[in-house]
Amino acid sequence: MRRSVVLFMAFCLFFQIEVCAKEIEEPQELYALSAVLMDAETGRILFEKDGKVVRAMASTTKIMTCILALELGKEEDVVTISKNASNQPKVRMGVQKGEQYYLYDLLYSLMLESHNDVAVAIAEHIGGSVENFAELMNRKALELGCENTHFITPNGLDGTDHGGKHSTTAKDLATIMSYCILDSPQKDIFLKITQTSGYQVKELSGKRNVSCRNHNAFLGMMEEAVSGKTGFTNAAGYCYVGAVESEGRTFVVALLGCGWPNNKNYKWKDMRKLVQYGMEHYTKQKAFQLPNMENLPVINGVAESVGVEPDINEEVWEKELLVRTDEEVDVYMECEKFLYAPLEKGELVGRIAYCIGDEILLTVPIVTKASVEEKNFFWYVQKVMEKFCII
Repeated sequence: MRRSVVLFMAFCLFFQIEVCAKEIEEPQELYALSAVLMDAETGRILFEKDGKVVRAMASTTKIMTCILALELGKEEDVVTISKNASNQPKVRMGVQKGEQYYLYDLLYSLMLESHNDVAVAIAEHIGGSVENFAELMNRKALELGCENTHFITPNGLDGTDHGGKHSTTAKDLATIMSYCILDSPQKDIFLKITQTSGYQVKELSGKRNVSCRNHNAFLGMMEEAVSGKTGFTNAAGYCYVGAVESEGRTFVVALLGCGWPNNKNYKWKDMRKLVQYGMEHYTKQKAFQLPNMENLPVINGVAESVGVEPDINEEVWEKELLVRTDEEVDVYMECEKFLYAPLEKGELVGRIAYCIGDEILLTVPIVTKASVEEKNFFWYVQKVMEKFCII
């Protein structure tokens, strides 16, 4: 009987371990050539498949075009259509040279229907030319930390110039989307536009009235979906970048090369798989805790020791991070064992590193709290003089 109980308990323990392993298994068999699941608030990558491989991005480009237009232009700006804009290939709204539209209206055409001619009209209005606007796009990408992104066109059509091909990575694309929905000063308008199901774009003279319908089908597939943009070119394949909010968590998924015709729906399957993985296995935690920090002895100092502290905004200790249920945040501290006088307040004496496995989440410098004077010859002379009341 005892042996049977032990065997049964061992079986239950083995079964429980197997179940847990299956619960935290990373997504398998994705269609996308490159994929990233990102914590939008911190930029932490929760899952990636070739997330740093450079690939064509198609019309997901237009999220950068839209956010720059919102930040650098005004909603009531009047955009006059050029011959260059009117000559763009499909997908097009069919704008004609000389027509005029409000910038705000054109942004709905850009994001809902993904009109290529409208993207060029917006770029020329904001940057003066497509080339100048591309420089603005690339500058913004670098500001956001996107080191492997190169913009040439505002609409995502494949192109090549002296800087390379029009391309990005899934990581960079997710970073740009995270900025658009959380950090941009125009994030609210961006979300309003990308969440709108339909919109009427009117030419200012009243000659044209174009109906636009949102082609981001994922908005209707999950109630947590908040934004997204599709894309396709022959070089890029089907692409998608989208955002989901659930229980105070914001996930962004970027997919590049997610099938070619006739596999238009692969991106929705990958999107759902990655979002569900994130929602099921990642929770918000206060990941950064301040370790105990003792005073450091000072050799030949007026003070025998000096206090040390982390050189960082205290708000960091309250910051929450998405952590998988089986992950632990490890804290490593390297610090000098003793110091030599003289010391200035704020001198670097060590670092604290917060890690999950091999991933470094945060490094914090450790600095001295105060200055410490050295016991030099003049200090001793002064003490002798003080002792004998000479001064």
